[in-house]
Amino acid sequence: MDYIDVFGLDGSQQKSIEVPKIFSDKVRNDLISRAVLAEKSLGLQPQGHYVLAGMQTTARYYGAMNSWRTGRHMGIAIRPREKLGGGVQGKVKRIPSAVKGKRAHPHLIEKKVVEQINNKEYKKAIASAVAATSKPELIRLRDIKNKLPIVISNDVESLKKTSQVIDVFKNLKLDSAVKHGKIKTLRKGVRRASKLKIYKKSILIVVKNDSGIIRAARNIPGVDACTVGSISAELLAPGGMPGRITVWSEAAISGIAEGISKISIRK
Repeated sequence: MDYIDVFGLDGSQQKSIEVPKIFSDKVRNDLISRAVLAEKSLGLQPQGHYVLAGMQTTARYYGAMNSWRTGRHMGIAIRPREKLGGGVQGKVKRIPSAVKGKRAHPHLIEKKVVEQINNKEYKKAIASAVAATSKPELIRLRDIKNKLPIVISNDVESLKKTSQVIDVFKNLKLDSAVKHGKIKTLRKGVRRASKLKIYKKSILIVVKNDSGIIRAARNIPGVDACTVGSISAELLAPGGMPGRITVWSEAAISGIAEGISKISIRK
Protein backbone atom coordinates (compact mmCIF):
# COMPACT_ATOMS: atom_id res chain seq x y z
CA MET A 1 0.00 0.00 0.00
CA ASP A 2 1.54 3.28 -1.18
CA TYR A 3 1.09 6.70 0.37
CA ILE A 4 1.54 10.17 -1.05
CA ASP A 5 2.10 13.52 0.63
CA VAL A 6 -0.52 16.24 0.82
CA PHE A 7 0.91 19.75 0.54
CA GLY A 8 -0.52 23.00 1.81
CA LEU A 9 -0.84 26.23 -0.10
CA ASP A 10 2.56 27.29 1.22
CA GLY A 11 4.25 24.15 -0.14
CA SER A 12 4.74 22.50 3.25
CA GLN A 13 3.89 18.85 3.80
CA GLN A 14 0.77 18.40 5.94
CA LYS A 15 -0.02 14.69 5.94
CA SER A 16 0.00 11.50 3.89
CA ILE A 17 -2.91 9.67 2.27
CA GLU A 18 -3.32 6.40 0.47
CA VAL A 19 -2.81 6.37 -3.28
CA PRO A 20 -5.97 5.34 -5.20
CA LYS A 21 -5.68 2.19 -7.28
CA ILE A 22 -6.46 4.07 -10.47
CA PHE A 23 -2.96 5.55 -10.52
CA SER A 24 -1.46 2.08 -10.91
CA ASP A 25 -3.35 1.35 -14.14
CA LYS A 26 -1.49 0.73 -17.38
CA VAL A 27 -1.10 3.71 -19.70
CA ARG A 28 -2.88 2.91 -22.99
CA ASN A 29 -1.81 5.45 -25.60
CA ASP A 30 -4.14 3.94 -28.19
CA LEU A 31 -7.22 4.37 -26.01
CA ILE A 32 -6.24 7.89 -25.02
CA SER A 33 -5.82 8.92 -28.66
CA ARG A 34 -9.19 7.45 -29.58
CA ALA A 35 -10.90 9.26 -26.71
CA VAL A 36 -9.33 12.60 -27.63
CA LEU A 37 -10.38 12.24 -31.29
CA ALA A 38 -13.89 11.29 -30.23
CA GLU A 39 -14.14 14.38 -28.00
CA LYS A 40 -12.90 16.69 -30.75
CA SER A 41 -15.35 15.25 -33.28
CA LEU A 42 -18.26 16.32 -31.06
CA GLY A 43 -17.43 19.92 -31.88
CA LEU A 44 -17.68 19.42 -35.64
CA GLN A 45 -20.70 20.83 -37.42
CA PRO A 46 -22.30 18.81 -40.24
CA GLN A 47 -22.11 20.77 -43.47
CA GLY A 48 -25.00 21.00 -45.88
CA HIS A 49 -25.53 23.46 -48.70
CA TYR A 50 -28.71 24.93 -50.08
CA VAL A 51 -30.29 22.56 -52.58
CA LEU A 52 -31.00 25.29 -55.16
CA ALA A 53 -27.60 26.99 -54.79
CA GLY A 54 -26.43 28.10 -58.24
CA MET A 55 -29.74 27.10 -59.86
CA GLN A 56 -31.83 30.19 -59.18
CA THR A 57 -31.17 32.04 -62.40
CA THR A 58 -33.11 33.14 -65.46
CA ALA A 59 -30.56 31.60 -67.82
CA ARG A 60 -32.06 29.20 -70.34
CA TYR A 61 -31.38 27.63 -73.68
CA TYR A 62 -32.72 29.83 -76.42
CA GLY A 63 -32.74 30.08 -80.21
CA ALA A 64 -32.35 27.48 -82.92
CA MET A 65 -29.41 25.14 -83.25
CA ASN A 66 -28.23 26.92 -86.38
CA SER A 67 -28.51 30.36 -84.83
CA TRP A 68 -25.24 32.26 -84.44
CA ARG A 69 -26.03 33.73 -81.01
CA THR A 70 -26.65 30.34 -79.40
CA GLY A 71 -23.06 29.30 -79.95
CA ARG A 72 -23.31 26.73 -82.67
CA HIS A 73 -20.97 23.73 -82.38
CA MET A 74 -19.86 24.82 -78.89
CA GLY A 75 -21.27 21.82 -77.13
CA ILE A 76 -23.97 21.27 -74.55
CA ALA A 77 -21.68 22.20 -71.65
CA ILE A 78 -21.88 25.93 -72.37
CA ARG A 79 -25.69 26.03 -72.17
CA PRO A 80 -27.87 27.43 -70.78
CA ARG A 81 -26.59 30.99 -70.92
CA GLU A 82 -27.70 34.22 -69.38
CA LYS A 83 -29.44 36.06 -72.20
CA LEU A 84 -27.86 39.38 -73.12
CA GLY A 85 -29.08 42.00 -75.54
CA GLY A 86 -27.61 42.91 -78.91
CA GLY A 87 -26.85 39.34 -79.94
CA VAL A 88 -24.03 39.08 -77.38
CA GLN A 89 -23.10 35.74 -75.90
CA GLY A 90 -24.10 35.53 -72.22
CA LYS A 91 -22.54 33.93 -69.16
CA VAL A 92 -22.81 30.19 -68.63
CA LYS A 93 -25.13 29.22 -65.77
CA ARG A 94 -26.39 26.18 -63.88
CA ILE A 95 -23.39 23.94 -64.49
CA PRO A 96 -20.52 23.22 -62.03
CA SER A 97 -17.78 24.58 -64.31
CA ALA A 98 -19.49 27.96 -64.71
CA VAL A 99 -18.67 31.13 -62.79
CA LYS A 100 -21.07 31.35 -59.82
CA GLY A 101 -22.53 28.04 -60.86
CA LYS A 102 -23.58 25.25 -58.55
CA ARG A 103 -21.04 23.13 -56.72
CA ALA A 104 -20.10 19.87 -58.41
CA HIS A 105 -20.12 17.64 -55.35
CA PRO A 106 -21.63 19.49 -52.37
CA HIS A 107 -21.32 18.27 -48.79
CA LEU A 108 -24.03 15.97 -47.53
CA ILE A 109 -25.78 16.55 -44.24
CA GLU A 110 -26.06 12.77 -43.84
CA LYS A 111 -22.27 12.39 -43.66
CA LYS A 112 -21.11 11.02 -40.31
CA VAL A 113 -18.57 13.37 -38.76
CA VAL A 114 -18.69 12.15 -35.14
CA GLU A 115 -16.15 9.53 -34.09
CA GLN A 116 -17.99 6.98 -31.95
CA ILE A 117 -16.46 5.32 -28.89
CA ASN A 118 -18.03 3.04 -26.32
CA ASN A 119 -18.66 4.50 -22.88
CA LYS A 120 -16.81 1.63 -21.23
CA GLU A 121 -13.83 2.18 -23.50
CA TYR A 122 -13.99 5.93 -22.91
CA LYS A 123 -13.92 5.50 -19.13
CA LYS A 124 -10.93 3.18 -19.50
CA ALA A 125 -9.15 5.86 -21.53
CA ILE A 126 -9.83 8.48 -18.84
CA ALA A 127 -8.49 6.13 -16.17
CA SER A 128 -5.40 5.50 -18.28
CA ALA A 129 -4.83 9.24 -18.73
CA VAL A 130 -5.21 9.76 -14.97
CA ALA A 131 -2.61 7.06 -14.31
CA ALA A 132 -0.22 8.79 -16.74
CA THR A 133 -0.18 11.89 -14.53
CA SER A 134 1.69 9.90 -11.87
CA LYS A 135 4.36 8.35 -14.13
CA PRO A 136 7.76 10.06 -13.62
CA GLU A 137 8.98 8.95 -17.06
CA LEU A 138 6.18 10.95 -18.73
CA ILE A 139 6.63 14.15 -16.70
CA ARG A 140 9.33 16.47 -18.02
CA LEU A 141 9.73 18.60 -14.89
CA ARG A 142 12.51 17.19 -12.72
CA ASP A 143 11.67 18.98 -9.46
CA ILE A 144 8.38 17.13 -8.97
CA LYS A 145 9.17 13.60 -10.17
CA ASN A 146 9.42 12.32 -6.58
CA LYS A 147 6.14 14.01 -5.58
CA LEU A 148 3.78 12.41 -8.10
CA PRO A 149 0.86 12.54 -8.05
CA ILE A 150 0.77 16.12 -6.75
CA VAL A 151 -1.92 16.50 -4.08
CA ILE A 152 -2.76 19.77 -2.35
CA SER A 153 -5.15 20.59 0.48
CA ASN A 154 -8.78 21.44 -0.18
CA ASP A 155 -8.03 25.11 0.52
CA VAL A 156 -7.02 25.44 -3.14
CA GLU A 157 -10.68 25.10 -4.16
CA SER A 158 -11.57 28.44 -2.55
CA LEU A 159 -8.88 30.57 -4.17
CA LYS A 160 -10.44 33.50 -5.99
CA LYS A 161 -7.48 35.51 -7.32
CA THR A 162 -5.06 34.66 -10.11
CA SER A 163 -2.12 35.96 -8.08
CA GLN A 164 -2.92 33.46 -5.33
CA VAL A 165 -2.84 30.57 -7.79
CA ILE A 166 0.53 31.75 -9.14
CA ASP A 167 1.92 31.88 -5.58
CA VAL A 168 0.79 28.30 -5.01
CA PHE A 169 2.64 27.20 -8.15
CA LYS A 170 5.79 28.91 -6.92
CA ASN A 171 5.54 27.20 -3.53
CA LEU A 172 5.13 23.83 -5.25
CA LYS A 173 8.08 24.59 -7.58
CA LEU A 174 5.82 24.55 -10.63
CA ASP A 175 6.62 28.09 -11.75
CA SER A 176 8.94 26.81 -14.49
CA ALA A 177 6.05 24.84 -15.97
CA VAL A 178 3.89 27.97 -15.94
CA LYS A 179 6.58 29.87 -17.84
CA HIS A 180 6.72 27.02 -20.35
CA GLY A 181 2.99 27.45 -20.99
CA LYS A 182 3.46 31.12 -21.87
CA ILE A 183 5.49 30.21 -24.95
CA LYS A 184 3.29 31.17 -27.85
CA THR A 185 3.46 30.24 -31.49
CA LEU A 186 1.82 32.05 -34.36
CA ARG A 187 -0.53 30.22 -36.63
CA LYS A 188 0.94 29.68 -40.08
CA GLY A 189 -0.78 30.16 -43.40
CA VAL A 190 -2.64 33.40 -42.63
CA ARG A 191 -1.82 37.09 -42.66
CA ARG A 192 0.47 38.33 -39.91
CA ALA A 193 -2.11 40.81 -38.64
CA SER A 194 -4.65 38.06 -38.04
CA LYS A 195 -2.40 35.26 -36.80
CA LEU A 196 -3.71 33.39 -33.77
CA LYS A 197 -1.63 32.95 -30.64
CA ILE A 198 -1.40 29.35 -29.48
CA TYR A 199 -0.23 28.73 -25.91
CA LYS A 200 1.18 25.39 -24.82
CA LYS A 201 -0.71 23.41 -22.20
CA SER A 202 1.22 23.28 -18.93
CA ILE A 203 -0.71 22.53 -15.70
CA LEU A 204 -4.14 21.08 -14.98
CA ILE A 205 -5.90 21.68 -11.65
CA VAL A 206 -8.57 19.14 -10.70
CA VAL A 207 -10.90 19.86 -7.76
CA LYS A 208 -14.07 18.31 -6.44
CA ASN A 209 -16.05 21.52 -5.80
CA ASP A 210 -15.49 24.81 -7.57
CA SER A 211 -15.47 27.64 -5.04
CA GLY A 212 -13.66 30.11 -7.27
CA ILE A 213 -10.53 28.26 -8.40
CA ILE A 214 -11.66 27.73 -12.00
CA ARG A 215 -12.32 31.43 -12.48
CA ALA A 216 -9.03 32.34 -10.79
CA ALA A 217 -6.88 29.96 -12.86
CA ARG A 218 -8.39 30.47 -16.29
CA ASN A 219 -6.42 33.66 -16.98
CA ILE A 220 -3.02 31.95 -16.67
CA PRO A 221 -1.71 30.94 -20.12
CA GLY A 222 -1.48 27.16 -20.47
CA VAL A 223 -3.27 26.42 -17.17
CA ASP A 224 -6.67 24.69 -17.03
CA ALA A 225 -8.93 23.91 -14.08
CA CYS A 226 -11.92 21.60 -13.88
CA THR A 227 -13.95 19.49 -11.48
CA VAL A 228 -13.79 15.71 -11.26
CA GLY A 229 -17.20 15.39 -12.89
CA SER A 230 -16.17 17.43 -15.95
CA ILE A 231 -12.75 15.89 -16.52
CA SER A 232 -11.96 14.80 -20.07
CA ALA A 233 -9.26 13.05 -22.07
CA GLU A 234 -8.33 16.27 -23.87
CA LEU A 235 -7.63 18.01 -20.54
CA LEU A 236 -5.57 15.14 -19.16
CA ALA A 237 -3.73 14.43 -22.41
CA PRO A 238 -3.73 17.46 -24.75
CA GLY A 239 -3.43 16.33 -28.35
CA GLY A 240 -3.49 12.69 -27.24
CA MET A 241 -0.12 12.97 -25.46
CA PRO A 242 -0.42 11.61 -21.87
CA GLY A 243 1.61 12.87 -18.95
CA ARG A 244 0.34 16.37 -18.25
CA ILE A 245 1.35 17.97 -14.95
CA THR A 246 -1.78 17.70 -12.81
CA VAL A 247 -2.47 19.16 -9.38
CA TRP A 248 -5.21 17.33 -7.46
CA SER A 249 -7.08 18.56 -4.44
CA GLU A 250 -7.38 16.10 -1.57
CA ALA A 251 -11.12 15.73 -2.08
CA ALA A 252 -10.74 15.26 -5.84
CA ILE A 253 -8.14 12.52 -5.61
CA SER A 254 -10.22 10.56 -3.13
CA GLY A 255 -13.31 10.73 -5.34
CA ILE A 256 -11.65 10.26 -8.73
CA ALA A 257 -12.84 6.68 -9.18
CA GLU A 258 -16.44 7.62 -8.40
CA GLY A 259 -16.25 10.65 -10.69
CA ILE A 260 -14.98 8.64 -13.66
CA SER A 261 -17.74 6.07 -13.24
CA LYS A 262 -20.34 8.80 -13.91
CA ILE A 263 -18.62 10.21 -16.99
CA SER A 264 -20.25 9.59 -20.35
CA ILE A 265 -19.14 10.87 -23.75
CA ARG A 266 -22.55 10.58 -25.35
CA LYS A 267 -24.59 13.80 -25.30
